[in-house]
Amino acid sequence: MFVRAMLSIVLLLVSVASIAGPKIQHWTLGNGARVYFVPAKELPMLQIRVTFDAGSSRDPAGRAGLARLTGAMLNEGAGDLSANDIALRLESLGAELGAGVDRDMAAINLRSLSDSELLDPALDLFAKILAAPSFPAASLERHRAQALVALQKEAQSPGAVAEKTFYRELYGDHLYAHNPLGAEGSIKDITRDDLLQFHRRYFVGANAWIVIVGDASKRQARKIAERIVGKLPAGEPAAPLPAVNPLYAKKSKQIDFPATQTHIIMGQPGLRRGDPDYFPLYVGNYILGGGGLISRLSVEVREKKGYSYSVYSYFYPLRQAGPMIAGLQTKNTQRDDALKLVNKVISDFVAQGPTQAELEAAKKHITGSFPLRLDSNGKIAENLAVIGFYGLPLTYLDEFIPNVEAVTVEQIRKAFRQRVHPDNMLTVTVGGGR
Repeated sequence: MFVRAMLSIVLLLVSVASIAGPKIQHWTLGNGARVYFVPAKELPMLQIRVTFDAGSSRDPAGRAGLARLTGAMLNEGAGDLSANDIALRLESLGAELGAGVDRDMAAINLRSLSDSELLDPALDLFAKILAAPSFPAASLERHRAQALVALQKEAQSPGAVAEKTFYRELYGDHLYAHNPLGAEGSIKDITRDDLLQFHRRYFVGANAWIVIVGDASKRQARKIAERIVGKLPAGEPAAPLPAVNPLYAKKSKQIDFPATQTHIIMGQPGLRRGDPDYFPLYVGNYILGGGGLISRLSVEVREKKGYSYSVYSYFYPLRQAGPMIAGLQTKNTQRDDALKLVNKVISDFVAQGPTQAELEAAKKHITGSFPLRLDSNGKIAENLAVIGFYGLPLTYLDEFIPNVEAVTVEQIRKAFRQRVHPDNMLTVTVGGGR
């Protein structure tokens, strides 16, 4: 009996430890770069992620796509190193480099073994790429051609057309409106000087966040952070983005497209990162359309009516109000019926909220899958980058499950009534005639 009791206690402690967030250490460098560090000694690896407030919302007028091109070309040359030199050095060190740009941020990642003989030269190379990219003219032409081909492919995809149109119609003159990939005219106009100026303005200490996760002590992490971004000029943080205007009336946009199915995206401005209603909206949306086959939208639209194989909804929080989106793909002949039903499901949910049984099931699924969001150094680094970039509390991951479990039916009902307005939705449809 005693052994069984002790085993139960041990299993409980293991369970609690498995869902606790990583212990985040934080400091700021002299040039303003903010550092977030989590030690993880289990594997001899380091995952490093540097983000800059240099997403597509920072593209200058007439230069849509500049942020993405800048990020894509960081490893095309640095100082006296060519793209081939960089690739060969990374390969010889067993290190991996990657970059990505969305509407808010540019992120550059380095994954390396922690052995100093491999790590030190990898860090030196990473620092050089961040501080002194050369943006060679020949590489710019190659990336320009690739971007133009990607734009042509998007124009042939009804789903991509629907998404681009949705953002353009929803955000209007706001910086979130344009496609991060850019537009044909702006891509053709971008010059090497544009890349250099963009890098000089935004890739600076005051505009940087660095995440280090892996096999290092805090003392080593401090040296690593200084080595990578400590010598970047301090510069200035990016200017605050303007607020997003809400929709005050229903809006629709139909685009004819030679296809037997219609792609539908509908929504409105939703919430920004750190919004006090985040958890009621997050949990509520899981019930509405974020929970896969068990969500209300899936049950009503897919299971009962067979209008669509997949129907979904989600909130996409950004620095300013990111979109609340619902979407599906359906036969042209069923478009109006499917739209009517989706609107009804959303309206009913806003009016009535979830049942207690739906809420308990959602909490169980969300909390049960939470450890999978932190089951690798790469995933931890991604989460830390979001925490740092958006100024979320360092306890965010520790408090995630308690915050989910604290959500009530009434909180969801109140948040959806205040924040989701079914009568003021933008609806974009892309497809053929009925």
